[in-house]
Order: sequence, then structure tokens, then C-alpha cells
Amino acid sequence: MARPTSRHSNPGRTLLILLALILALGGTMLLQKAFTPKLGLDLAGGTTVTLSPVTLSGAAPSQESLDRAVSIIRDRVNGTGISDAEVAKSGDNIIISVPGKGQEEVIKLVGTTAELRFRQVLAVEAAAPEQLTTEAPKPSSSPSGTTAPSKEPSAKPTAGAPKETPKATPTGKALSSALTSPTTPTPSAKDDKKKDSKATPTPSGSPSAQPSQPQQEQQPQIDTSGVDPAVLKQYQGLNCTDPKTRGQGVQDDPKKQFAACSDDGSAKYILDVAKVVGTDIDTATAGVRPGSTDWVVQLDFKSAGASEWSKLTSVAFNSQPPRSQVAVVLDGLVITAPVIQGPIPGGRAEITGGFNQKSATDLADQLKYGALPLKFNRSSVETISSTLGSDQLMGGLIAGAIGLGLVVLYCLLYYRGLGLVAVLSLVVATVLTYQSVVVLGANGGFALSLPHIIGLVVSIGITADSFIVYFERIRDEMKEGRRTLRAAVEVAWVRARRTILIADAVMFIAAVVLYFLAVGGVAGFAFAMGLTTLIDIVVVFLFTKPFIALLARLKFFAKGHPLSGLDAERMAAEPARSNTPQEA
Repeated sequence: MARPTSRHSNPGRTLLILLALILALGGTMLLQKAFTPKLGLDLAGGTTVTLSPVTLSGAAPSQESLDRAVSIIRDRVNGTGISDAEVAKSGDNIIISVPGKGQEEVIKLVGTTAELRFRQVLAVEAAAPEQLTTEAPKPSSSPSGTTAPSKEPSAKPTAGAPKETPKATPTGKALSSALTSPTTPTPSAKDDKKKDSKATPTPSGSPSAQPSQPQQEQQPQIDTSGVDPAVLKQYQGLNCTDPKTRGQGVQDDPKKQFAACSDDGSAKYILDVAKVVGTDIDTATAGVRPGSTDWVVQLDFKSAGASEWSKLTSVAFNSQPPRSQVAVVLDGLVITAPVIQGPIPGGRAEITGGFNQKSATDLADQLKYGALPLKFNRSSVETISSTLGSDQLMGGLIAGAIGLGLVVLYCLLYYRGLGLVAVLSLVVATVLTYQSVVVLGANGGFALSLPHIIGLVVSIGITADSFIVYFERIRDEMKEGRRTLRAAVEVAWVRARRTILIADAVMFIAAVVLYFLAVGGVAGFAFAMGLTTLIDIVVVFLFTKPFIALLARLKFFAKGHPLSGLDAERMAAEPARSNTPQEA
């Protein structure tokens, strides 16, 4: 078999790439002002939430529904498997432990059922009619009492004006919120047809001369055709001004009509049966609407959901206000109720409603991971201290330092000058590992726990093994004066890198399998091991090999100084091997 030949390399350029990588990670840490890693539950404590299930019948929930709830909650709080959050079932209760203190947003996330419904609006009115009495005298100098809501439809004078006027009374949020497809049509012919029929329902304003009479007549003006009498009675008794009675978390039957409040309590609705539900959603992502700074939740429906969504928007578009609106109901509350400006085919939609990045991302995660099969009450919320504390953390760090020190001592005693290359390589690996842990903590929720530390300590031996393979290949090529050091460095690299890649690939595959099959601390250990395996490849390719190529140009190593680890006496002391080239 032909022997590998040396090839010209540019070690300086490779080292610059490594430097750029380290500076990029350091710059990310600086921009995000993240300089220390986040600590996990066992090292820093956190918050424990106990959830108790509530069923419509009052009976105990099935184990299948509890197991599904545990799986969904685990995905919500630890979807990546690296945040060190723990979810466990205790009897009929579910216990969630989240690292860090004051995790109110996580508590809200795990306790929210996230049942999403898309329902056509049948009727709507302001939740607090008495507010109209206090606002009515203000436009007394105006010739008409119906001018108050006229500012809302002005943005779309042709298609929006005939539809949006009734909407201004209950809530302004619904006006600014819309479900849109990438290409929303603006049909004017159909809107012209609706202008004639729209003159009757005008509950938007009240004259200043008699502020109380229109208020009393507003409720009978609601079109109750097709409304279930039981739902109408529920609607008339609905009090949306009190957050306690607003209906947050109410389990609604998607196959029945429903009376609901808006999430801000400004309006109440009678809603038709749900034509599209959360299970019809394929994916949900948070993003910024192009051309604006508004955060939205973008939805992609499954094939069946896309068909139903197209039918729902078509029916709403061809209906008179307020039935031209489609309400987005989340956990019993209407978060937005836009006017449909045209049928929306294609199976895509947006949910808007004054979101910021955090609230949009949380809603997208809730919809993406699915709705909980049960409603839960929070039985207790407690702040817990760390289970291991600083002593155990210090012990883990000391164990890592001892392991690192033994590896360094072995390399210096056995490889002498080459041992310095191993030491510097371990330093570079340590820097990259620390930067990666900090950046992952700031951007991916990575929380450093004891299993992670164990994985990082174990990786020291894996990294050192790569150096030893390369060093021994260099020595094999230099034995009996067959090659110069510069030639041996290149030829040995061709053979050693295959061994290094195969060994790291086996380790990485094992880490990936363990990560996906395990949960909790075992998954954390696997993640740390996989991360350091990738860092080992980066260090060997971008630092160890090019740095040795630079050292090979120095006389100290090229001439075989006794302290270089490549002297003739040390080579001769080792058992002679066959001159026949062997694959690594």
C-alpha cells in the first residue's frame, strides 16, 4: 500500500480561524452581558409548583391523561433537555421544579391548558355598559353621537369601513388584530353589497342628551338568531369586569356555542361552535411581521385544519357584522377577534394582539407542544434551596481540577516538550467549553448541574486521548530516521485524524442516543458529553495540529532535543516496530 505523502499546510491561517471563533463567542457574551453560566436546580435552587388536576365530572383523571400532561409540561419547561427542569408525577398531582427563583412566567406556562379554538362571533357588546354613560356627555358639542368610533375604520375606507364600525364599541384590540394570509384580497364588490344592509345595527355611540336610554336599548339590538337560549342566558349574566369571574381556564366544549370575555375584560362575546381547534395546528412560531415591529404568532394548519380554516373565513367574510369576525379563544378567553377581510386559503394564519417577544414565544410554545388534556389548579408554589449547594459544586470543580492535573502531569513526564502542546490544547478546550456553556445558558436555557459537570470532567480523558493518538503517530513516522519532523507531522496527521474522527463519532453517537432516550440528569450528562466531543474535534483540527506544525519549524523539536520528547535516545528506548506502514 502506498505511503501517505506530506502536503503543504498553512497553520497560521487555521489558528486565525480558531481565534476568530473564540472572539465571536466572547463578543456574544459581552453583548448579552452573560459572563457566568446558569446553575441548575441542584446547585442554585429554584421554584417547585404542584399542580392538581380538575375534571369536568369531578372524578379522578385517567393515568393516560396524566402521563400525557407530564409529557407536554416537560416539553414546555425543558423542551431542549438542557434547562435542568424536572417534571414528576406524584399520585394524581404533577410536581414541576424549575431552576432559578421567581420563575413566574414558567409557572404560568406550565399551568396554562393552552386550548385554542377558532370560533365565529355571533354577538358582541361592551363588557361594562355603564362606561358609555360617563363617556356620552363628552361629544355634546358634536352634531352626532355616532362619531366616536369613526377613527378606527379610516385605515381601510373601501373594505374596512362597512365592517369595522360595530367592532369599535366592544374593543379596540380586535380592530388592530387580524388573521391574514400572505396575500389577503381586498374585494370591493362584496363590500358594496354589504353597505346597504349595514345601516340597521349601529350600537356604537349614544347621544349626549339622553345617555341612559340608548344604553338600556343596546342589549336588545343584538342579533340572537341561531343562538342557543342557554348560551344567551349565560351571556347576559357574564361579568367580564372582574378578572376572577372572567373565565380564565374554563373548559369549553368545542362542539357547542360559548359565551366568553375578552382577555382584557373590555368585551363579551357569543361564539359559534369551534370549526378549527388547536389540534389542527401543524406548527406555531413567533416572529415579527414584515415591515413593522409587531410580534405575531404564525400558524400553519394541517391539511384538514387548512380546509376548515378556509371554510370558516369564507363564512365570516360573507356574513354581516359582527358575524364577520372570527374570535381566537385561548383557555376560555378571547385574545383577539379580527374582522375577516376575505377568505384565507393556504392553511396559514397569524395571531396578533399586542404581543411582545416573550409573550409571543410563550404562546407559540404552548400551541406547538399541544394543549394539556386536563385543567390544573396550582396547589402550592414554593421556593426551594439548592439540594447540593456550593460545597458540592466546589467538590465537583476540585475533582475536575485533579483529573486535569493528572493528565497534564502524565503528558509532561511522558511527552516532555510535546506535553506542552497537550496542556495548551486542554486550555483552549476549557476556554471554548466555558464560552459555550455561558452562551447556551443565555440563549438556550442551558443550566449547569452536577450531571453536566460530570460529563465535562469525563471529557478531559476523551480530549487527551486525541492528542496521544496524534503524538504516537508522529513518533512512528520519525523512528529510525525515516522522516523529518515536518514531514512526519503531515503524514501522521493523515492517519491520526481518521482514528480521532472515528473515536469521537462513536462517542457522539452514544451521547445523542442517550440524550434522546433519557430524561432529567442523564440527558444532561449526555448533552455535556456530546458538547465536549464536538469541542474536542474543533481543538484538535484548529489548534493541536497547526500548532505542532509551527513547532516543527523550531530547531528545538526538529533536531530532537532531549527535552522535546522526540530525541533519538527516547525513540530507541521504545520497542522497534516493522517498517511496514499500518493504518490507524
